[in-house]
Amino acid sequence: MTSKTGKTGEVRAVCVSEKKGVAKQDVGRAVLRVDWGIEGDAHAGDWHRQISLLAWKSIEMMRAQGLNVRAGSFAENITTTGMTLHTLPVGTRLRLGSALVEVTQIGKVCHDRCAIFHAVGDCVMPREGIFVRVLEPGEVAAGDTIEVVEGQIE
Repeated sequence: MTSKTGKTGEVRAVCVSEKKGVAKQDVGRAVLRVDWGIEGDAHAGDWHRQISLLAWKSIEMMRAQGLNVRAGSFAENITTTGMTLHTLPVGTRLRLGSALVEVTQIGKVCHDRCAIFHAVGDCVMPREGIFVRVLEPGEVAAGDTIEVVEGQIE
């Protein structure tokens, strides 16, 4: 049984890429597989960073610095609105569309400064992006709800 916490947001974009190191393209919807991530995405696999999420607010912050960026520009899979992602603790479970995911990492180390960083001297993904692994399969699409859930998942 799950109980709702009232912490919700919305999926703005669902993005994938066929290879790593490039911006992702908004495909509108995707299938999420347990212990894998998003079908057809280069970052999917049996590891702790199966899917990446970034708030649209973070992208807007970079746009305010003059960057022409969009959903997927930071190689995030899911772009969200209405929820401050990077404040969620590791272990937080989220209902993402019909799938259940768990936060595994907040931010990341960028070993090689990305093109975004070189353009403006900053990149939000290392600070404000989050990573999740898929616990229950499902589908996610733009317009779907993203919700923090708690309690025993059956």
